[in-house]
Amino acid sequence: MKKFVPLYLSIALMASAILLPVAGTKAQTAGLVSSIFSRMEKNQRSLKSLKANVTMIKYNSQIRDTDKYEGIVLYIPGASSNGAFVRLEWSKPLNEILAVANGSYDLYKPRQNVVYRGKTGGMRGKDNGLLALMSMSTAQLRARFGELEDLRDETLWGGVWTQHFKATPKGAASYKYIEVWVDKDGMPVQTKMVEKNDDSTTMRLTNVQKNASIPMDQFKLNLGSNVKVVKG
Repeated sequence: MKKFVPLYLSIALMASAILLPVAGTKAQTAGLVSSIFSRMEKNQRSLKSLKANVTMIKYNSQIRDTDKYEGIVLYIPGASSNGAFVRLEWSKPLNEILAVANGSYDLYKPRQNVVYRGKTGGMRGKDNGLLALMSMSTAQLRARFGELEDLRDETLWGGVWTQHFKATPKGAASYKYIEVWVDKDGMPVQTKMVEKNDDSTTMRLTNVQKNASIPMDQFKLNLGSNVKVVKG
């Protein structure tokens, strides 16, 4: 169960970045900030669904080692009053599937023949602020973060042009700051969360398909009766 919270929070972080407003600082020109803000707002309004390949790199600062995960993500924002629908399916290094729908989650581990099941609102770590971002209004998001830092153009691997910024939470949080990379269409294609102990989680979306048709049954795992259910 230890791996569940970081995986879900990482997706929450990516999803929340889609909604994250851009606030200007004295060092940033009004025109540049306005352009980024406009693109992100347009992307938020037009995004009805998302399908993409996802790469996650978790860095352990104590031993200076990284773990890399690869898979796919399906995402429908605000598909119900209980929040977004998410399906995160890892193929490397191991096969695991996380499905989130109607305020509940299933985390299926085929090798163990176990599914962890529970309510997203009752998860450990919910107070770290990342999950809360998904349901915050623009005004709440502005209140959550201070002035943006380190705004710059950056080309990610694969030749994807982005604009980067760093945002630090104003109040108590379990992480120090997040970084976001936004492409030309206003889509956040990479995020990095740095924790207080300097561990970090970096997620990258590639082969992004906006507003692709996603059957709702993708967010429900149909598992055999022999699968052990562990309540979360």
